[in-house]
Amino acid sequence: MTREQRKLDHIRHALTTADTSGNGFRDMQFIHQCFPEINVEQTNVETMIGPIKSAAPIMINAMTGGGGQRTKEINGAIAELAANLGVPAACGSQMAAVKDSSQQDTFSVMRERSPYGILFANIGAEAAVDEAAAAVNMIQANALQIHINPIQELVMPEGDRHFNGLLEKIAAVKKELEIPLIVKEVGFGMSMESAKLAVEAGADIIDTGGHGGTNFSAVENSRRQNELSMFDSWGIPTAVSLIETKQSVDVPVIASGGIRTADDILKSLSCGAAACGMAGAVLKNLQEKGLEKTAQEMNDMIEYIRLGMTALGKKRVKDLTGSPVIISGSTGLWLKERGISTSVFARRTSAL
Repeated sequence: MTREQRKLDHIRHALTTADTSGNGFRDMQFIHQCFPEINVEQTNVETMIGPIKSAAPIMINAMTGGGGQRTKEINGAIAELAANLGVPAACGSQMAAVKDSSQQDTFSVMRERSPYGILFANIGAEAAVDEAAAAVNMIQANALQIHINPIQELVMPEGDRHFNGLLEKIAAVKKELEIPLIVKEVGFGMSMESAKLAVEAGADIIDTGGHGGTNFSAVENSRRQNELSMFDSWGIPTAVSLIETKQSVDVPVIASGGIRTADDILKSLSCGAAACGMAGAVLKNLQEKGLEKTAQEMNDMIEYIRLGMTALGKKRVKDLTGSPVIISGSTGLWLKERGISTSVFARRTSAL
């Protein structure tokens, strides 16, 4: 099977393979505030992801990685959508285009459709410095995502089986990089231990890529004759991964992995996320409803975030970390077992 056909398979299966196990945010509940003391018009949804300014606490995350004309159409639509919203967009792994120049226009179309937008390049942790530089130059990227995906590779029939030296390679790329470096998981979550290693290697920003969104084990298992089903339930839920990461490193964190609603976003921001990455839900909407309808629904979501901020009495995104929230269920149990106090979240002040 060619790399192009494999990437098309990924898109097809990502649209049909939904994770039903949850991202962990259902275990969180805000403490209602009867006296918010602000108006909707006073809310400001702009956020900073490190040095990167976004018009809303949302980014459109990596989904496509070299599937010919169909990938080109999707990447172009993603870039245009993000530019219209004033938020960042990331492409999928560019290794296909680094290896095969005929694939480059399926990624460079993003900069063509979004000449002044915020675009993130994407390459695997196995990439050499020159390959990472090629990915950045291909779309004139504002930041580089390096994705970490050992479980996907292990389940993938033709996947990699060698993972030694990845941290050294990330450090080598960081040494030569002039834009922010984002280290991102692809759906199995970042633990506190992994987050520390990533930052030590040079990560400026962490993207949790938690369990609860597109399940790449299930995607790859659908391509196997003999399933490795034990990995379908593997991973750290997004809510847990976000809190573990924020508790362990002092860098901006993007919460991603099954982020589908304004409620997910508000809870992520209250737990310290700088922004939330959305991938599968956006891809599905683009394919089924088109660019204009998807943009309308994304703008509606941003308005819902404003309404939620008003209900919580918070004018700015960063103020949401002062909102008290109860964490229960399996999310609360996981955090307690990992030595993280959930009562700290419950007893935060809601003062303006």
